[in-house]
Formats: sequence, structure tokens, C-alpha cells
Amino acid sequence: MPDSPFPRLNALIEGIAPGKPPIIMSLGEPQHPFPDFVTETITAHAREFGKYPPIAGTPDFRAAVADWLARRYGLGDVIGTGKPLDPEHQILPVNGTREALFNVAFVATPLSKQGQRPAILMPNPFYQCYAAAALAAGAEPIYVAATRENGFMPDFADLPEELLARTAMIYVCSPANPQGAVASLDYLKDLLRLARKHSFLLAVDECYAEIYDREPPAGALQAAIELSGTLDNLIVFHSLSKRSSLPGLRSGFCAGDRDFMIRFRNFRNIGAPQVPLPLMAASAAAWREESHVAENRARYRRKIDAAERVFGNRLGFYRPAGGFFLWLDVGDGEKAARELWAKAGVKVLPGAYLSREDSNMKSTGDSGNPGAAYIRVALVEDEARTEEALKRMAEIL
Repeated sequence: MPDSPFPRLNALIEGIAPGKPPIIMSLGEPQHPFPDFVTETITAHAREFGKYPPIAGTPDFRAAVADWLARRYGLGDVIGTGKPLDPEHQILPVNGTREALFNVAFVATPLSKQGQRPAILMPNPFYQCYAAAALAAGAEPIYVAATRENGFMPDFADLPEELLARTAMIYVCSPANPQGAVASLDYLKDLLRLARKHSFLLAVDECYAEIYDREPPAGALQAAIELSGTLDNLIVFHSLSKRSSLPGLRSGFCAGDRDFMIRFRNFRNIGAPQVPLPLMAASAAAWREESHVAENRARYRRKIDAAERVFGNRLGFYRPAGGFFLWLDVGDGEKAARELWAKAGVKVLPGAYLSREDSNMKSTGDSGNPGAAYIRVALVEDEARTEEALKRMAEIL
């Protein structure tokens, strides 16, 4: 399994005293206030902690999610018709999207494909859960470089046909963690064509979809409906962790291909955690309410404004189209992380800890690890502390 990046970071700076009062920018844990109605809703439904929650969720939760998808991605003309999105059979609550992103690999991966070990493809850098899921499901994880040269969106279609033929699933993250790149509708449509040609599942992690700078990111459901009117070979994942600053609620959902979702529900009935009923009620309320999301997004936008003022065109700075991370080119991410902690008291994550050696990059003579030169900076603290951290960083870097 890939090592978790955070113990690696702790080992890197072990024994080094922070040069100033610490500010933690390494962990993507939202620190913004969450809406008051969440606590009120949980309290109102507290008696339901005495019941086992159904793995399929409540009709109210599924309806709230379906309504949000209709508003967010322009699916209003299809919701409720059974084509192509049926809330009863094609939407499932999940106990935080990480568990679902992990568990989906068990259902998507056959024992063999084309007589060979199945492969699961993913961007590089990547969310460590993707690789762990591939290995646990018996597949070979294949890391496909996402670099500045390809807009931080990997070119899966350029891979060898024999690899695509044994591919069971592709993970895609848009907006991307850590680079903040956003997949276009055409990119998503091309991936769906590829998935259907080679009979694999496209798993699109859209957990940062509501944190964006200028334009709302396109969605894979939207791409699928425009392409063919069906959700075949597709599953998408959404979460309240970032959208509503509720990482501790452990609540999200997945939606997609009807046949696959039925199989996934059957698997989850046996081996997956449920979302407690009071939390599901609070989640439904959060998916229905938009003002707190707009306020949340505005806070992140102001912090990106601050970063632009502080860094300008240095360190490869660019405004991320989505998400709340900066992906800064510092030449040596580990060295920079140590110095920032020792001299500025700012804790950031070396990009190499989110990446693996990549055979495609080795063939070009590069270092092999597309994250080695970078640091990831999570803009999750309040605005004042964020700007203070950015100024400290600029002094050192």
C-alpha cells in the first residue's frame, strides 16, 4: 500500500521545533463554520439514533440529492422520470466518500479481465485511497502522470490498448486534489467513450465540485446525459465535507449506472457502514440549502485572492479553478516543507507524498515522481491566519 502522507510528513519534521507559532496548512480539513441548522436537525431527529439506518438511505435523503443534482447539473428534465437517473435505485448515501471510493473497487474489479490481472488507473498525484482500494481488490494500480504539460489532467486514452483492455476502473478527481484542475465536459465525454469501448467503470470523485474560483465545474453525470442520455459505466461521488464544511458528519453520496448501483447496494448491505438517520436528515437539509455554500465558496475565493497578492507569478503560482489547495513549484518539496516548519512554523505537505514513480515520466528522463518539486498548501484556516501563513511562506521561499 502507499504510505499515508501525514505520518511521512511528521517523520520528516520530527525533532524540528517550529520557528514561529504553528499554522497547519498540510491537512485539507475545512475550518469554516458549518450551518446552525445541522445541529438543530440532528437534535430534532436524535431519537432515531435508536434505529438501524437502511443502507439505501431514506426517501427524503435521496430526493434531496436528486433535487440538488437537478439544480446543479441541469438534470431537471430527467429527475423523476426513471431515465436516466432513478433516485430509488441510482443514489446511495455513503459514510463519507472515502469509504465508498475504497469499497467501489471490490464491486468493479473482476477476478481477471482478458485473462490477466485487472488494472485500475488513477491520476498521479492521487488520493491514496485509490491505490489502496486497487490493491485490496486484487487489481494493479497504474499511476498516470497529471502534470502542468497536460493541464494536470492525465491522458488515459494515450495508454496502450493492451492495458486499457484489462482495465476494470479509472479513478478521476475533478476538481483535482491537489492541483485544482477541472475536467471539461469534452474530457469527461471522451473518458466515458473510452470506458464503454473497453467495458470498465469510470469513477469520478467530485468532492470539491462546490469549491470553485470562477465557473462551476462540469459534472460527469451532465457529460453522460449529453453524450448518450444514459449513465452506463459511470459512478460519481459527492460529499458534504468540503461543500458544507462538515468533515466530521461523514456524509456523502454516490450515483450512477443503474445496474452497477444495484450491485454496489447489495455489496454495501453486507460490508459497508451506514449513515445514522439523524445525520441523514441533517444531510438532506444541507443538500437543499445553498446560501451557506455560497458563503463558504466566497471565503475560499478571498484566500486565493490573498495568495495571488502574496505570491504573484512566483513559485509557479496560478489560481486553482477548483478546490482549496495551492500547488506550488518549490524545486524540492521535502526541503521546502522542512524549512517552512523550522523557520516559519507553517506545516505544508511535500507533493512527493501524494505521488508515485511513473514509468511514463521515467521514459522522458524526468525524475519519475510528478509531485517531487511541489508542496500542497491547504487554505483551510480563517482568512487572517491564512494570510499570515502565506506571508511567512513568501519570506522563506
